[in-house]
Amino acid sequence: MTVSFVCRTESPLPAEQLFDLARSIDLHVDSQQKSGERAIGGVTRGLIGEGQEVTWRAKHFGIPLTMTSRITHVDFPRSFTDEQVKGPFTSFRHVHEFASTATGSTMTDRVEFTAPLGVLGRAVERLFLARYLERLIRDRGSFLAGSMADFL
Repeated sequence: MTVSFVCRTESPLPAEQLFDLARSIDLHVDSQQKSGERAIGGVTRGLIGEGQEVTWRAKHFGIPLTMTSRITHVDFPRSFTDEQVKGPFTSFRHVHEFASTATGSTMTDRVEFTAPLGVLGRAVERLFLARYLERLIRDRGSFLAGSMADFL
């Protein structure tokens, strides 16, 4: 069963700037320090673009995980999509959307994923995985939208 959720983040930054911050490998690593996430293959620094891949290594739930994602679509500065091409999920798709507002911009993250292991995976999805991933995405959005205003 595919699980999906949506997170919206308001930012004082222009949509174009927030778009590029969300594509930054370096800032992604900074935002995921709790899990020790790091880029180990493909694009490992700077901005990732359409058709490019990054391989991440991190520890979640005490388990070391490796996942390779590809940017499958870019429409600057409105949206980009990354999808797992290799990793722990049966499928994982993350659409990042950006819109200008009167006070800056809004970033909308749309995530769809399917855990492996059939019935056991569906139970894990419902019990805690969906909430865990939603919190990671929400925290990353807040990191990019808030603290990065001072960085720039």
